[in-house]
Amino acid sequence: MRHSFRALAIVAAIAATPVAFAQDNTTNDSGAPKRFSVVGGYAHMVPKSNPGTLAGQSADLDGSGAPTLSGTWHVDENWAVELWGAADKFDTDVNLPNGAHGKLKQQPVAVSGQYHFGHASQPIRPFVGLGYYESNIDQEHFDPSVAGANHVGFDTPKGPMATVGADFNITDRVFARADARYLKGDAEANIGGVPAGELQMDPWVVGVGVGARF
Repeated sequence: MRHSFRALAIVAAIAATPVAFAQDNTTNDSGAPKRFSVVGGYAHMVPKSNPGTLAGQSADLDGSGAPTLSGTWHVDENWAVELWGAADKFDTDVNLPNGAHGKLKQQPVAVSGQYHFGHASQPIRPFVGLGYYESNIDQEHFDPSVAGANHVGFDTPKGPMATVGADFNITDRVFARADARYLKGDAEANIGGVPAGELQMDPWVVGVGVGARF
């Protein structure tokens, strides 16, 4: 986790560097096209309401925030391929109608294709993306009333991810970003290795960040 926040601090330091705003964001200092960008940020995960059942009871999920990192290869001025993920784990609370409570951690990672509208020199550039994600779930802890001494486990949710966002140019190299991602995936639950329900995680992940182009 220490390394994650160190990476975010480096990106934030880049953003604080006074650089004159340039109209052309398409090339680097040597005149070659800028093909890569990195973004460090923070996002909040909002799981689906009424996601399903656990141990025969309807479950309710509460999300949390975590730092995120992404790296993007820009094929050209509009098309790009992004690798995105949580730099740390999102906490998810699981609440059941009988008052029982549980907690798990999940850490999604995704690859997606993106289309950035307009030109790189625009002050604001919206973009959309579509890709695939997987979210590792671990550190599950539940009240004994849920499963006694048995372990409550979850399969890895995986599936499509849709993204919508916008970049706000600060300089020719540095930009701010706001985005929202929808992750579609189910996680089958088991208690002591026996099937015990399924949760449709399907969270929205809403975040902001600071990026740099190279």
